[in-house]
Amino acid sequence: MTYSPSSTLVPGALVLVDGSIFEGTMAGATPDDGYVSGEVVFNTAMAGYQEVLTDPSYAGQIVTFTYPHIGNYGTTPADAQSGGTFTRGLIVRDLPRRHSNWRAERSLEGFLQAHNLAAIAGLDTRRLTRLLRDSGAMVGAFGPTDGPGAVDLETLKQKAADEPGTDGVDLVAQVTTDKPYTVAGPAGNNRKIVAFDFGIKTSIVNQLSQLATVDIVPASTTAEQVLNRQPDGVFLSNGPGDPRQVPYAIEAVKTLVGKVPLFGICLGHQILSLAIGGTIIKLPFGHHGANHPVSDKTTNVVEITSQNHNFAVDPASIRDVADITHVNLNDGVCQGIALKTAPAFSVQHHPEASPGPHDSYYLFDRFAELMDNNA
Repeated sequence: MTYSPSSTLVPGALVLVDGSIFEGTMAGATPDDGYVSGEVVFNTAMAGYQEVLTDPSYAGQIVTFTYPHIGNYGTTPADAQSGGTFTRGLIVRDLPRRHSNWRAERSLEGFLQAHNLAAIAGLDTRRLTRLLRDSGAMVGAFGPTDGPGAVDLETLKQKAADEPGTDGVDLVAQVTTDKPYTVAGPAGNNRKIVAFDFGIKTSIVNQLSQLATVDIVPASTTAEQVLNRQPDGVFLSNGPGDPRQVPYAIEAVKTLVGKVPLFGICLGHQILSLAIGGTIIKLPFGHHGANHPVSDKTTNVVEITSQNHNFAVDPASIRDVADITHVNLNDGVCQGIALKTAPAFSVQHHPEASPGPHDSYYLFDRFAELMDNNA
């Protein structure tokens, strides 16, 4: 039985835009408008739920975890990837009655309530995952169907139909920093990195700050403003949504290519590809999880990676100007590129591993080597 700490278990339902209905129990915070809507995706990670909920890359999405028990080890501020939560809502099979971990400072339920984030538990997440896998990610809405503030199924269906999802929306503008800030690097290290914040995670900033002093700048920062900071390298961060909806960033990167070493991750990988003339495709249900096998074609090593993206680069569109360096072994999707005539490379996965394995840490060392060789 799914547990909720409230005195009364409030029935709820998720309705997808295709009319599919999934019944469950409301958990976390009470939805402000009586419902939550967004693009419903599934994530295959068995742990790392707090990192997912605080990752700006999940803006606009309702996340379903395929692993049944989510919340076993509670939450801790040390695992947060930003100052808040960016997912629209959370779907789980079972919210455990108790959490247990020496690091935990709060339960997942308490975390959801503190961050005003609604969840629905007790759903048949296996059925939901199969539907999303077969039909593709789709928009949906969930909310309480009984008690105060209840909404009926027809209302939820209409709210799902009204939800735009992540297509054609500039979600980056909703998550980027308002003003630049600096994170100090190692003592005695003179490198400087300027990092575009398209939805950057704390763990990525921590990795970069081991290489250099890092200036984090808003997504709308121009190439001229970046170059005025005299960086040794420029980092293009992860972020949410459709990269084609951030033309200001694409234009900036076009100007920066060839003038300073570049390293892109996730959305930054897609923006770099668009800047060199590539095209973007939307995947049926995206890659969301911490167990995707990727082949590094430069070393013939297979690494297990953490991923979160609905869009991908069409490799045929960039073969004349870039080499394909990484490939997803599940479906052959382009996972990484290196430009042929400029010091720039990028990957689709999240090498800082929050959450996920550490197999791809070496990419940060490659960026340091690229900066040093260019200097």
